[in-house]
Amino acid sequence: MQVKVQSFAGANAADIELSDEVFGLDPRADILHRVVTWQLEKRRATARGTRERSDVARSGKKLGRQKGGGVARHGDRRAPVFIGGGKAHGARVRDFNPSLNKKVRALGLKMALSSHAKAGSLIVLDGFEVAKTKELQGHFAGLSTGKRTLVIDGVAGDSFLAARNLKGVDMLPAVGANVYDIIKADTLVLTRAAVEQLEARFNG
Repeated sequence: MQVKVQSFAGANAADIELSDEVFGLDPRADILHRVVTWQLEKRRATARGTRERSDVARSGKKLGRQKGGGVARHGDRRAPVFIGGGKAHGARVRDFNPSLNKKVRALGLKMALSSHAKAGSLIVLDGFEVAKTKELQGHFAGLSTGKRTLVIDGVAGDSFLAARNLKGVDMLPAVGANVYDIIKADTLVLTRAAVEQLEARFNG
């Protein structure tokens, strides 16, 4: 698949040949759904488990006699009503770490990239060296990007700092490319360096 390489200067560079094994697949909704669900589940943080009645190290001896004391009947000092006792109905540790085959995760990322290539919302840039936010904003206006744009570069440089305050623009290094952010974006912008790294990631 051949794609025109654009630049912020306005001139079109030589076309780039994209690998059909990475950018030419037919997206499958079931694969993308599995990978996005796995990714969002991995983000969830579990609560810190509290010590309940059975976890507290205190005496299990009965405090007093069952009847005649004029007070409530208690079996031991682990009860939640006592200071130092176990927590009643405390937070439990839950497992939000589902597993997903590496091949399925790699296939989902390829399909996410292919979905933008097939929809015509993929832009390949010759380079991405901009240090000023205002200058970068003007460049994006010239590219006619969508409401939400994701830019993937080879490494995180000064341009990442310049894009922090741009509304609707997210920046990622190639190593951080993921299905959820790619699918969420209206326009995907890749640099030459990002294309080379992504293709090497799947071919290596």
